Amino acid sequence: MNHDTSGPRRVGQVKDVTSLSNPIIKDIKALSNKKERDETRSFIAEGLKLVIDALDLGWTIKTLVYAKAAKGKAQVEQVALKTVSTGGLVLEVSEKVLSAITRRDNPQMVVGVFEQRYSNLRDIRPASGQTYVALDRVRDPGNLGTIIRTADAAGASGIILLGETTDPFSLETVRATMGSVFAMPLMRATAADFVKWQKGAGVAVVATHLAGAVDYRSIDYSKKPVVLLMGNEQAGLPDELAREATALARIPQQGRADSLNLAIATGIMLFEARRHLLILDDRA
Repeated sequence: MNHDTSGPRRVGQVKDVTSLSNPIIKDIKALSNKKERDETRSFIAEGLKLVIDALDLGWTIKTLVYAKAAKGKAQVEQVALKTVSTGGLVLEVSEKVLSAITRRDNPQMVVGVFEQRYSNLRDIRPASGQTYVALDRVRDPGNLGTIIRTADAAGASGIILLGETTDPFSLETVRATMGSVFAMPLMRATAADFVKWQKGAGVAVVATHLAGAVDYRSIDYSKKPVVLLMGNEQAGLPDELAREATALARIPQQGRADSLNLAIATGIMLFEARRHLLILDDRA
């Protein structure tokens, strides 16, 4: 993202912005478009909690935007200080400007711009007790965001996005993750690259498939690291991926509905695959 049009930037500088025509605001607003996100490798996260979580997990804020009404709040001041100390830019803006950035009438008081992160699938060597989720051409941002959040809650180790998937760094997806986008490693791969990787990774690939004859609860998920392979919302899993799986699984159903939402099905599979690893703690 090119901020040169705003003049030289000094560490510690806070800009007061009220105009929607400000070039920096235009740059940030443009991140609602995938093309701009891809070119700048940047994305937007809304909300003070998400921004704080990102900082706690070692992410660096490129640009922090907060509403004038948030000025003076201790946590906002601390986040602003961290931002400028690492060379980031801090913008104090009107609610009108913030609404334009987030495309919401009642926006969060704080917005952060971050650099995208992807891990390289070729570098991933799953260890015992680890679980990954591989998603074939997932299309819905809400589904992907919910799956990322659920994978985080279940203690999964990463999400593998296969083929042409929806953007994990879109506004809608990031919102649905509730901050888990900062905690869950993401990888992108072609179906062919995934098949090649799985053969040398020492993993058990459990795929959900209509032709699967095995009850998902009857599978032993403890012998090897597990990759749960989930198909596209409309088409399901293609045969070329299904035949490479270690096991094909189905979730028994009894009611009139003939299918499950992808995020729900993934959540069911995740918590079953990790059931032998999950225990209740003392948190209320």
